[in-house]
Amino acid sequence: MCGRTACTLAPDEIKRACKYQNHGKWKEPDWKDGDQDKYKPSYNKSPQTNNPVLVSLRHFQKDADSSERVLTAMRWGLIPSWFPESDPSKMQYSTSNCRSDGMMQKKSYKDPLLKGQRCVVLADGFYEWQRQQGAKQPYFIYFPQYKQEESEDKDDSDNWKGWRLLTMAGIFDCWKPADGGDLLYSYTVITVNASKAMDWVHDRTICTMEEYLICRWMPAILDGAEAVRRWLDFGEVSTNEAVKLIHSIETICLHPVSTIVNSTRNNSPECVKPLEIGIKESTASSKMMMNWLKSESPKKKPNNPELSQMPVKDESPKKTSAGLMQLWLKKSEEPAEKKAKFS
Repeated sequence: MCGRTACTLAPDEIKRACKYQNHGKWKEPDWKDGDQDKYKPSYNKSPQTNNPVLVSLRHFQKDADSSERVLTAMRWGLIPSWFPESDPSKMQYSTSNCRSDGMMQKKSYKDPLLKGQRCVVLADGFYEWQRQQGAKQPYFIYFPQYKQEESEDKDDSDNWKGWRLLTMAGIFDCWKPADGGDLLYSYTVITVNASKAMDWVHDRTICTMEEYLICRWMPAILDGAEAVRRWLDFGEVSTNEAVKLIHSIETICLHPVSTIVNSTRNNSPECVKPLEIGIKESTASSKMMMNWLKSESPKKKPNNPELSQMPVKDESPKKTSAGLMQLWLKKSEEPAEKKAKFS
């Protein structure tokens, strides 16, 4: 499942992080109608909060090219357009996740999917819990981060060099209240069978069958610019072709974090800070995470004082995701007047 995420970049940083190439030109997607004010960065986001998503601009401007993109803040937890109640909180079942094996059978998801209402849900990463000796240990899961030399583009000196956002496949819909109130755009995150990279988190031997059936699902992650492009461009890519992009991936990193993330009231860098615990280090990612707190700051400081741009020191070939996360956390601990305002 995907029931908790972190998304801490400021609205302008999200624009830069979502820069894309279209018809040979680099572009930054604009925010739709002031939606940047509806989005509040947080280390601990849960369903029913507003979160940043990418969609095709044609959904809002019928004469736009379907390859053009726009950023918008949508409510997490899909409210179908046909929902008969006057209050979305009266939805009696959870729609924060949509299992891939049922999205073409359930009307709530099938109808918008066939209309091309596909979106990309953005986050720093998401949280998953593993049962350990009667308790649940949270983990933070995210994309491997680029080294500085890998993120630089000789043809574009303004290319984003900060945190690489996780891009999850979603479906969205638009609900209009019967009383004629404001339109509500909402989304669901598509989930797939968990990859081998997460098998040890979902160990069948340490959880009940009910827990296993729930946690063995992970978000459908779109890995790479081409996958994101094809999922969003409903004018060029049919539904039948787009759903082929929905599958589990192995290119993820994860590390244990503090149980303070269990409560949605907690919103601080501590939620994503790597935690050393006595676990079997079964992956290269888990091994390097244990050294994050010992990483030194780079000589080149980020330009943005609110959130770290996370460049990696050239002289240290071992610096990858670990060093970037440490720098990100160190920057988050700067004086309050230099931080982004989190809700």
